Amino acid sequence: MDFLFTPEQDEAAELAARIVGDRATPERMKEVEAGGDRFDRDLWAKLGDAFDWTELDLIELARVLVEVGRKVAPVPLAVHGACVAFLGGGGHPADAGLYAAAVAEERSHLPSSPTVTADGDGRLNGVKTLVRAGTAADALLVTASGPDGPGVYLVDATAGGVERAVQHTSDGDAAALVTFTDAPGSLVGDAELLGQLLTVCGAAEQLGVTEGALALTSAYAKTREQFGRPIGTFQAVSQRLADGFIDVLGQRLTLWQAVWRLSEGLDAATEVAVAKLWAADAGHRLAHTTVHVHGGVGIDLDGEAHRYFTSAKRFEFLYGGATEQALAIGGDLAR
Repeated sequence: MDFLFTPEQDEAAELAARIVGDRATPERMKEVEAGGDRFDRDLWAKLGDAFDWTELDLIELARVLVEVGRKVAPVPLAVHGACVAFLGGGGHPADAGLYAAAVAEERSHLPSSPTVTADGDGRLNGVKTLVRAGTAADALLVTASGPDGPGVYLVDATAGGVERAVQHTSDGDAAALVTFTDAPGSLVGDAELLGQLLTVCGAAEQLGVTEGALALTSAYAKTREQFGRPIGTFQAVSQRLADGFIDVLGQRLTLWQAVWRLSEGLDAATEVAVAKLWAADAGHRLAHTTVHVHGGVGIDLDGEAHRYFTSAKRFEFLYGGATEQALAIGGDLAR
């Protein structure tokens, strides 16, 4: 593995950090959340002006996603970026606007009992739940069981036979319940690859979430005083923060290993599962550390900590939590 980033990859991260840092402020996020779907379309447009998503390599995309997660910015880049990377890798144009991935449900992208089937003409029938950005998407990548097995079908979200209903998640996102009734689609690739890209992009944003949560909590522990001294000087608090620092290091290492292997076209199934395992475990622990160290402020909706908690918990279970990843890794080892 090459542990060094290129200047272009560093520049992508720096530009994203400036844009997101300027615009994803707590005040702005309150305004966006009041709109009911936690999607900052102005920020999304600014990022779109700064980046051509079809031109970014996977490592550059992941670097941008880390910066998005660091500020828990309300944009659906993880799913859109994974879809664009998937289409670009297969030689398909990715210019339909905002993409969403209609996979089985949040814990799996290859269900044992498919929720959508496709016939020989690419007509889709079935239901997908919790499709992130599905209410705003212009196009959908749908995993379905076709005549030759599981595949990914590209579907115009406004086509006849596609019905979308709003589903709200605990962190305020407006996901979609999508029903397909003889909806026209075209087969564009392998479901396994899409699942890996979605998982690793989610893990990249989760790394930003945990890094941001750790920074926020560490800063709070330095200034919040109890019994005449900062709470960060208490052993129980400092130990939890130290554990969080170690968790982020492991999460960072496993993420970049998985991203690098995918970007090089190497087999990465186990590495993606390991990265997601760390993202789930680290996300779980950092989410709870953030709330516990902040105390009552951690659940105050006027503060910032609650956003890190809800985002970390969502990404913990997205496309399989720690248990599902451990089973996948164990299965690979057994084989």
